[in-house]
Amino acid sequence: MYYRETTMTKILVIEDEDLIRDNIVELLESEDFEVFNAEDGKIGVQLASQHQPDLILCDVMMPELDGYGVLLKLQENSLTATIPFIFLTAKADLGDLRKGMQLGADDYLTKPCTATELLKAIVIRLEKHTILKDRYSSELKVAEAKLNQLIYQNSTTSLPNRLSLLEYFQQMLHQLASLSGIDENWNYQGMIPVLCLGVDRFSRINDLFDYESGDLLLKEVGERLRKNLSAENIITHINADQFAILLSPILDKKQLKTTLEGLQQIISKPFVLMNREVLITISIGIALYPQDGREIQQLLRAAKQAMNEVKQQGGNHYTFYTPTCDHELSERIDLEVALRYALEREEFQLYYQPQVSLKTGNIVGAEALLRWKHPQQGMISPMKFIPIAEETGLIEPIGEWVLYQACKDSKAWRSQGLGCLRVAVNLSGRQFRTANLRQKLVQVLLTTGCEPDYLELELTESLLIRDAELSIQQLQALKALGLKIAIDDFGTGYSSLNYLQKFPFDVLKIDQCFVRNLHNNKINAAITQSLISMAHLLNLKVIAEGVETQEELDLLNEFNCNEIQGYLFSRPLNLEEFQALVKSGRKLKVSQPNP
Repeated sequence: MYYRETTMTKILVIEDEDLIRDNIVELLESEDFEVFNAEDGKIGVQLASQHQPDLILCDVMMPELDGYGVLLKLQENSLTATIPFIFLTAKADLGDLRKGMQLGADDYLTKPCTATELLKAIVIRLEKHTILKDRYSSELKVAEAKLNQLIYQNSTTSLPNRLSLLEYFQQMLHQLASLSGIDENWNYQGMIPVLCLGVDRFSRINDLFDYESGDLLLKEVGERLRKNLSAENIITHINADQFAILLSPILDKKQLKTTLEGLQQIISKPFVLMNREVLITISIGIALYPQDGREIQQLLRAAKQAMNEVKQQGGNHYTFYTPTCDHELSERIDLEVALRYALEREEFQLYYQPQVSLKTGNIVGAEALLRWKHPQQGMISPMKFIPIAEETGLIEPIGEWVLYQACKDSKAWRSQGLGCLRVAVNLSGRQFRTANLRQKLVQVLLTTGCEPDYLELELTESLLIRDAELSIQQLQALKALGLKIAIDDFGTGYSSLNYLQKFPFDVLKIDQCFVRNLHNNKINAAITQSLISMAHLLNLKVIAEGVETQEELDLLNEFNCNEIQGYLFSRPLNLEEFQALVKSGRKLKVSQPNP
């Protein structure tokens, strides 16, 4: 026997001469091949498609559809295109041979041929095809493995990704079911913890270093998590700076305390990026199967909501999911939608908090504060909507509107004879990093007629140091317009006094956290006095924010602070109320005026 397999090899014979076809069929069947035969090309194509043989023997010269036509038809069908194909012909012309091979034939036998020649040609083609199939199968397995790696593994950390969670979650369910079979307590009290872990303020790493360093940090975080948790716990990298962890089943969520604190501790140790030590913190949200959900996507969503709640409260902590998280998320989504229409519906208002000179007691300016009057919910706190505006990018058009409105109001005050009052406007990080900020400011000043001397831009310390050199260039370009630059909330960020000498500031604003209870806090008093003295040495004017008591005012006056703003003199006022206050001529009562 020339060729045998555990399953019979199928061969299709397409030949229009009955005697030749019958002889070939008889020969092949005697060799234990399963044989199909067709008397013309059309029937042959149908049988090939129906039975998908392992090899085809086909005569070249046939009526209606010749062998070349058969081969072309077979190659149009993906199921028959790769079947080994041997031509049988009485013609021995080299041109015919070349044509057949060019069309994709595997071999060419000239009739009449001996049984040995025919069987040898068949065996050679079948063996070659088997080798090709095995090689293809092997390559396919390698490609499949690579594809699975791409699909189910995060390329940055090489940890399993989000798509892997379903499979791993099923494993945890089986583990819980096994425990329930041993002890019924697991059946009633057993839980599977799903953790969502996010690196706090990760964008600062990309801003300070680069994205490659950020990827390296994530890889190191993943490695620390892997080393800190036992092998039965599953760590996955699901999205950017977020990891999901499936922990082994537990009976009491108090069991998680040690694990959660261990994760925070291991991540809090310094990382080294580009020869610099970097400290990070993490926020962790926890959802529990089955009480918080029975599907992994539902549990992951709940854990992520809990994590976001931790981040909103400053991060570096953990919390368990509660149903109120759903309500807060729904409320946030509704608020985001409403915020997108607030500008065009003219729902925003500017309030102004007076800034008062400690030398004269007069109002010398005001800080513009954005307020949102929601048509149904009334006044919404900036603490709620400003973070949403920054995350969605809406802060840019809103910020432009604030600049325009504040400059317009400032110009109106002078036109109404209310004095030379300056207006201070906060710039967001997105606005400050806009390439054409200077051009936009020029356009606002020209459109409103506001003189640049009466505009003061406030920026936070942490915003400016992300790229110090670029920030200095931007600030110098803005100052060239003639406006003033104030550094807001100084001392609450990186607290480097060296920045005051590098950046072209005009004003330093002391944050309320230093001013509050100044007379009862010796440390804050010493810091505040030092800040004021240092600022004056650098020819900076100092404004203290959040002054609420006479004692705070007296001490600031003693320290030679230039100006204050706060509830002691006035809360933020809408435009009409602020103008009325200025017209009234009201002054701040300073017990010991500055010299």
